[in-house]
Amino acid sequence: MRVAGLLVGETLELLRASVRAGVTTAELDAIAEDNIRSHGGVPSFKGYGSPPFPASICASVNDEVVHGIPGDRVLAEGDLISIDCGAIVDGWHGDAAITVAVGEVNADLQRLMDVTEGAMWAGFAAARLGGRVTDISHAVERYVRSRGRYGILEDYTGHGIGTEMHQPPTVPNYGRPGRGAKLERGLALAVEPMVTLGTKRTLVAEDDWTIVTADGSWAAHFEHTFTLTPDGPWILTALDGGQAKLAELGLPFGGH
Repeated sequence: MRVAGLLVGETLELLRASVRAGVTTAELDAIAEDNIRSHGGVPSFKGYGSPPFPASICASVNDEVVHGIPGDRVLAEGDLISIDCGAIVDGWHGDAAITVAVGEVNADLQRLMDVTEGAMWAGFAAARLGGRVTDISHAVERYVRSRGRYGILEDYTGHGIGTEMHQPPTVPNYGRPGRGAKLERGLALAVEPMVTLGTKRTLVAEDDWTIVTADGSWAAHFEHTFTLTPDGPWILTALDGGQAKLAELGLPFGGH
């Protein structure tokens, strides 16, 4: 899973560098698919679900929260784009997401991104072997709530991951701690806060995939796949395994 995770992380960094005004979301998708396949992977998303998802990444812009289908949309200065990427290598999955500003964005949007990404890391910080899945959920929610009035999606969650992209248990981004599956060695989870500037309520677009906010407010989405070792968290989709950020938070690093 570390090999698949690295491929996802490298692809997302390539996409981050490719985001600019004038680029289409389809062009970003082509970059991702080429990078995944040229490094021995298979895009997790392409052909997934019903109707089959038609692309290798999800590209969700502004009020689109998740599952946006890449196409002819041209990115403009001041947009936010959330890019979700998955890859399979030797039967194992990696899954991660980033939100990227197109050029300069206002302070509210920058804070939205910072809060969403920070909440994800707060979730990792709360994870302990022998703990419970909702310890992560509670930490994510508490972090977001402490930063202001934001919407936290409840109908879309993180998930277990391994030889399939979506496996039990679900990992909500809200809730009381001490519930759900036990956090055991060998369990891999995708933690993915989805946060909006307005409501938590969403709608499904006419393409049957794209999830948009009901009130038109803009959203951010960050995700990493991680596992726990006796030494601490190991962020499988982070290029350094999460070591630098975990150190910044005063947390141990569980990578090898």
